[in-house]
Amino acid sequence: MRILITGVTGFIGTNTALNLLKKKHIIYGLDNFDEFNSIKLKKFRLSKLKKFKNFNFKKIDITNKKSLDNFISICKVDMIIHLAGQAGVRYSYLNPSKYVSSNILGFLNLVFSAKKNRIKRIIYASSSSVYGNSKKFPLKENQELNQINIYAVTKMLNEKIAQTYSKISNIRFIGLRFFTIYGEYGRPDMFLFKMFKSSITKKKFYLNNHGNHERDFTYVNDVSLIIEKLLTKRLTSNIIFNICSNNPENILKITKLFKKKNDLKIKYIKKHKADILKTHGDNTKLKRTIKFKNFSNFKDNIFKLYKWYQENNISKL
Repeated sequence: MRILITGVTGFIGTNTALNLLKKKHIIYGLDNFDEFNSIKLKKFRLSKLKKFKNFNFKKIDITNKKSLDNFISICKVDMIIHLAGQAGVRYSYLNPSKYVSSNILGFLNLVFSAKKNRIKRIIYASSSSVYGNSKKFPLKENQELNQINIYAVTKMLNEKIAQTYSKISNIRFIGLRFFTIYGEYGRPDMFLFKMFKSSITKKKFYLNNHGNHERDFTYVNDVSLIIEKLLTKRLTSNIIFNICSNNPENILKITKLFKKKNDLKIKYIKKHKADILKTHGDNTKLKRTIKFKNFSNFKDNIFKLYKWYQENNISKL
């Protein structure tokens, strides 16, 4: 299968591409190398992807409609996995226009180009942030949404765009509401990698809200396998899945578990206004659809991931 992956040097993009490349799919990847996260880290990820002969890369910003159209028309892909876009909840308070441009205009450009090139399937990244600070758990795909930041609003609008264009085109959309994804090639601004770096560099680790958060952690390898299973699954024209383990973990307990075996200086700070207190998703719909049962155990993976982080000198990227 010929597949286009946007945001291919991102965290989930890299892991998804690596899995599909190993399965002999032809992958066309694009990325704009945005400086929101480390360029060195993006180049490190790209170096791993370029080891495969069935991988093709082009530096393109999805907000550039002409360049995007030209690339997609040349690739002749069967489907699109859309993982590009501006990430980071807190940064959306500082630069909301960037989220509107990348996450909304960029998504529209991709949909228009897919329609023009008769591409019939788009798997795209949404987020658990669309639920907001809900008090009803576990979160189900059909419950009311309540966004509390610009990032979440852009993801909700992506879902609305998909819903609309599924009705006026032949494109089948699969939206993935990612909960807290963790694993190899992760983003440096996320909880675990910040904790790892603080331990290695002997600097203070700032624990937001004194660690009184709960997160539904989902291993990125599980995510890659889920996406693979969805590639050929016959589904309705527009469907959304929670991508979660349905097993929330307390942040403070995780920090204490890690500290038992590693040096970590913790500085407790107050809650950031952008943060959601708890995420806990219901994955029944996903498991029923693709028969995915064995989600990885989070506590088993923490120290394996830390070893990988150390061996690859990620703290220096």
